[in-house]
Amino acid sequence: MTGPSRREVLAAVGGATLVGAAPRALAQATSSVPQARSRGRVVTPDGVTLPWRTVNGVKVFHLIAAPAVHEVVDGLKINAWTYNGRVPGPTIEATEGDRCRFYVSNDLPEPTSVHWHGVLLPNGMDGVGGLTQPPIPPGATFVYEFVFDRAGTFLYHPHIDEMTQVGLGMMGLIVVHPRRPVGPRVDRDYALLLAEFMVPAGMARPEPQEPSDFNVLTINGRSYPGTTPMVAETGERVRIRIGNLSPMDHHPIHLHGHVFEVVATNGGPVSPAARVPETTVLVSVGDVRTIEFVAGDPGDWAMHCHMTHHMMNQMGHARPAMVGAHVPPDLEARLQRLVPGYMSMGTAGMADMGEMKMPAPENSVPMKVGPGPFGHFDLGGMTTLLKVRARLPAQGGVGWYDHPPGTVARAATAEELRADGIERDVGGGGA
Repeated sequence: MTGPSRREVLAAVGGATLVGAAPRALAQATSSVPQARSRGRVVTPDGVTLPWRTVNGVKVFHLIAAPAVHEVVDGLKINAWTYNGRVPGPTIEATEGDRCRFYVSNDLPEPTSVHWHGVLLPNGMDGVGGLTQPPIPPGATFVYEFVFDRAGTFLYHPHIDEMTQVGLGMMGLIVVHPRRPVGPRVDRDYALLLAEFMVPAGMARPEPQEPSDFNVLTINGRSYPGTTPMVAETGERVRIRIGNLSPMDHHPIHLHGHVFEVVATNGGPVSPAARVPETTVLVSVGDVRTIEFVAGDPGDWAMHCHMTHHMMNQMGHARPAMVGAHVPPDLEARLQRLVPGYMSMGTAGMADMGEMKMPAPENSVPMKVGPGPFGHFDLGGMTTLLKVRARLPAQGGVGWYDHPPGTVARAATAEELRADGIERDVGGGGA
């Protein structure tokens, strides 16, 4: 990329120093990198990479902290605080040994800063307002400059009023590639950032002071069915970098159909001798886990947080258990005269709730689920898909997997039950 003149971008000086506004052209985020084979770039599904330019050998970036409207999933938009108008902010990519200069402009109504979480740098660049630097006041632009001295996956977020600013969406990923290739060649390299919000149904502003009960769970700022799937071809080596900047919750991320190894944390690589096979990895608050595996059998494989309430969209949790409760036949009709739209929910479980059409407040997505090839797919929230195919199409999207005949679970026949000595009605049932 060509760089601007020195009059267009001011030279960085020691410490986080107040400077004139950096070029706004740098704030225009690039479109998402196509999900093609990795060539030293990382793909952030539903996200973008922060653009940069080189000025006298230094990579120059621009982050703008500002309010913006963000769509979590079709039907739910939130009034967020963002970096460059996005939740999460653009992924920062660099190479080990790069000297980088970051201009940070503050268009928020309160002071802010940027902490480069997990990055080893001079103390005055660490981004802790009041401790290592003066706060960045509203309307000002500060500059940070340092060298990325090691490869890895890191995070960035404010270190002033974190409860509010992180709670409203200010966070992002940093990927520093090694100067020389290390380990087996990776064909596909993905980056995911986990986050959670409390957004009362019908509201648009997240509640940043919520201590425990979060109802909007996201991967790269999106909830399923709004998340963009990852893709791979059978036999390809896949790397997934998973960061967590949720305010309060750790997330056990489970990948169906594959066994992986944790190859790195945000503290550095994990020695091959210390790696163990896993299908679920716990990603703690403020931490990163990088996993690698070889894509196996073709299919549409789910990947999700295994905390059951984290696979839901905007559900209320403070309610009594209704499973098994007896509902008189005329109860709903009688109550609907008093409360239009009333439904007796969950008396026989929640599996079919996603297909029900019940009134909900505007800008809310309670019980929103996604379509699947066999009906509705009743996971939501912190869920995405890994689509593995023998060969991916050269262009266009990847549709639902076409299962070979005889490879899909189905209803048992009476003849099969009888032959195997199973005493059970074909129709099934339960209570």
